[in-house]
Amino acid sequence: MHYLKASHLTRNSNKMIVNRPIYLQKLIESRHNHMIKIITGVRRCGKSYLLFILYAEWLKSQGVHPSHIIRIDLEDRRNSSLRNPDRLLEYIDGKMVDDAMYYIMVDEIQHVAEFEDVLNSYLKIMNADVYVTGSNARFLSKDVITTFRGRGDEIRVFPLCFKEFMSVYLGTKERGLDEYMTFGGMPQIMEYSNESKKSEYLKSLFANTYIRDIKERYGLRNDALMDCILDVISSSIGSLTNPTKLANTLQSVRHENVSNKTVSTYLEYICDAFLAERVFRYDVKGREYFDTPYKYYFVDLGLRNARLNFRQSEPTHAMENVIYNELRVRGYNVDVGVVPVVRRDSEGRQSRSQLEIDFVCNLGSKRYYIQSAYRMVDEAKIEQEEASLRRVDDSFKKIIIVGADILVRRSDAGITTMGIYDFLLNPDSLDL
Repeated sequence: MHYLKASHLTRNSNKMIVNRPIYLQKLIESRHNHMIKIITGVRRCGKSYLLFILYAEWLKSQGVHPSHIIRIDLEDRRNSSLRNPDRLLEYIDGKMVDDAMYYIMVDEIQHVAEFEDVLNSYLKIMNADVYVTGSNARFLSKDVITTFRGRGDEIRVFPLCFKEFMSVYLGTKERGLDEYMTFGGMPQIMEYSNESKKSEYLKSLFANTYIRDIKERYGLRNDALMDCILDVISSSIGSLTNPTKLANTLQSVRHENVSNKTVSTYLEYICDAFLAERVFRYDVKGREYFDTPYKYYFVDLGLRNARLNFRQSEPTHAMENVIYNELRVRGYNVDVGVVPVVRRDSEGRQSRSQLEIDFVCNLGSKRYYIQSAYRMVDEAKIEQEEASLRRVDDSFKKIIIVGADILVRRSDAGITTMGIYDFLLNPDSLDL
């Protein structure tokens, strides 16, 4: 059981939410940049609260009059008429009665037909600063550049990171991490102190929001196939896979006869809903990407665990998923690293193999090579985890993250080892 620190919460309609300083700062920095700010992320991760409450309150603290903050929730049935593009334009125009700056905030813009034309209509209006949210990558993120002709600025929002989670958690960091890896970081979870309530909420959210949304949006006929694919990737987070392998698994284990093209399409639907992300393999030596296989990580471990009815408890893979999500929150592009290795046996015969680096992280000119090692109990395990990192001959930092609270240390080979708590709770941990 955990308790909430009221000082770190904002109350709205009797709902308590965690402050989101990372994303609030991004919104502040993007203000008045003459671009459409597109806030994306999985449903219920806190996009609406971030925009309508946290950002709106910040604007008011800067002297913006409430009448100049136009908030439109398109998921509210009472606003269903505003899903018509012409009606939406008329409504917004009617609110803009002077030359002062107006902050136009539209939640779940994908409900509007021809929403591109609506939003582009405000790009040339100097006293309009436009913000929208959306929960579908294909509909928004992938088309940001083309749809808005380079005038779209995407801000990706994730469920609570561990530091945000711990800002309102009164237990120990050890107990907090265990809870976080079990129930995840969806903001609504912080409302419940009862584990059964958390479980019920997450299972309901998965079934009645995400899956229903995917099936309705794409008109899926084979509900069972989507369920099977979700079960398979949920039970194998961090494992290499591809559509062909998944199709074979469905055939052999679940007796589902399906083409790899269909599997690939369904996987795209899952990623487009921001439920999971696909991570490609990158040849560190050859500096090129492999088309297949790749890995999937869930955007929230609580959702993944709910999908499996909380039956699988795998701290090794769970920690790996947590590290991946933290890197994404910090803005890194993340790949799986591959290092080719040539070995000779006692008779001089060559054999080729590949060593894996869990994460190759890039942000601008920065790059880090990161291994996730839940336990390093002896020298043999240390040697195993360092093997791939030692074979990378560039000067970028190499890090091993272990599932313990340890002092940061650096080996003779220049490899840094740190504990999971230092990594997650210190925003500058990669530079320790």
